Amino acid sequence: MHREQVYEATLAHFLAPVRHFLLDSNVSEVMINGPDEVYVERAGCLYQTEAGFGSEQLLLAAARNMAEFVGRPLDAGHPAMDGRLPDGSRIHVIMPPISRRGICITIRKFREAAFTLDELVTAGSLEPASSDLLRQAISDHMNVVVAGGTGTGKTSLLNAMSREIESSERVVVIEESSELKLIQPHTIYLEANPEAMDGQAVVSLRELFVNALRMRPDRILIGEVRRGEALEMIQAMLSGHAGSLSTLHASSPSAAASRLETLCLLNDAQLPIYVARAQVAAAIDLFVQVTRLASGQRCVTAISKLEGLNAQQEYVWSPVYQKQ
Repeated sequence: MHREQVYEATLAHFLAPVRHFLLDSNVSEVMINGPDEVYVERAGCLYQTEAGFGSEQLLLAAARNMAEFVGRPLDAGHPAMDGRLPDGSRIHVIMPPISRRGICITIRKFREAAFTLDELVTAGSLEPASSDLLRQAISDHMNVVVAGGTGTGKTSLLNAMSREIESSERVVVIEESSELKLIQPHTIYLEANPEAMDGQAVVSLRELFVNALRMRPDRILIGEVRRGEALEMIQAMLSGHAGSLSTLHASSPSAAASRLETLCLLNDAQLPIYVARAQVAAAIDLFVQVTRLASGQRCVTAISKLEGLNAQQEYVWSPVYQKQ
């Protein structure tokens, strides 16, 4: 039995109380808030279930098994962890002392087949006009940031956009927890290992950027930029790696640009704020905003082109699409 098969079997045992949700294709996310409270997401809406683990010890055993599989510490000194299950589903575990509810586990299920832009149009997540704009942006090798809140479909849209990349291009994908699944044959996947255990090397997203630039990529795709690695991403875009794609948590294109600027300042390069702003303005061509509506529908609500800075060092925007 291979290592992944062993863990798949043991996790099936430890996660038995929510196993049927993990197998249900209509469930996109499972949220375990302590041993006796489980919610699921279906069609963008949350529902409380009758499932439960019975005791904190059983839930802790499941969490520790996940941590062992991904090779990351999970204890009082490391009370939070990101990783993925053998089937590719993304997991987040948080526990006391920073979680007052006890152990909480969030499982974002992996979708085997990525959406295409046409399928997103059919599903109502994209309008034909916005779909055409995104296709053209990929064709023109624009640097694009997909912004939105948690669970708005940022990764799904990035996956769909990636399918428009020419099959002849060499693509390097950088992620903290692997979620993207490209169809291009010449794709290299790099995954960070920010908190290793058992003697494994600690590898940050920033280090992966350094390695990616030495691998002669035609494009670099970043699953999500969260911290000071934003500066490495921006500088990679400025150094001639056009056509890069990434996601970012932000509520609007202007907020996304400001957040990128702030993340660049978290880098130990100690950039002045006006330099960070100038680099963001020079590097990013297009910001795509995705939103989850009250109905649960996820959709693209705005696409804005960043033209640069004006004389007052303010971002200059050209709105190219706004959902009515």
